[in-house]
Amino acid sequence: MKQLRILFSLFLLIPSFLVHAQEEEPPAQETDNTLRGQFEELERKSGNYRANGIRYEVIKLSELYETKNNIFDSIDTANKTIKDLSATIDANKSEIEDLNEKLQDTTNKLNNVTEEKDSISFFGALISKGTYNFILWAIIFGLLLLLLFFIYRFRNSNFLTQQAKSALADLEEEYQNHRRRALEREQKISRQLQDELNKQKK
Repeated sequence: MKQLRILFSLFLLIPSFLVHAQEEEPPAQETDNTLRGQFEELERKSGNYRANGIRYEVIKLSELYETKNNIFDSIDTANKTIKDLSATIDANKSEIEDLNEKLQDTTNKLNNVTEEKDSISFFGALISKGTYNFILWAIIFGLLLLLLFFIYRFRNSNFLTQQAKSALADLEEEYQNHRRRALEREQKISRQLQDELNKQKK
């Protein structure tokens, strides 16, 4: 009878134990699936005990294996991501080098076109427009100086020629006058001689 009373008392206390156990259960937390969260969860669930004065840590092997698998999966995923990123970086480097080559080629062509645009072919050589203009104006200025020099020489020669012609005309006129005077003198002398001859005959 006494045992029956104890069983009956235990039977009545079981619901209160269940209520008390439910009250002590920690509230459900959101699961943190990161590696840090999994380690923290593993630490939280692990336990320890002492035997023969030595402290032992207890971790569930299934949870340890699961965390280990998750770590290796994360490492594999990270390695795959690193490979993909490395391939993308290599492709980008190749594309950048190709674009740089094209840019350099385009820059060289642009420089050549600009140089040709700003240059003029002068006796088969490309010279800048500034140099070409300087040479052109130097030639024009030199030809102008030569023209002025030849005009001066022509005017000077013309003036000397006119002077020479005038002097020649004066000389010719003087010669004609001298000749006329000489002729008159000769005629006069001839007449005088004839008169003297005539006188002698008489």
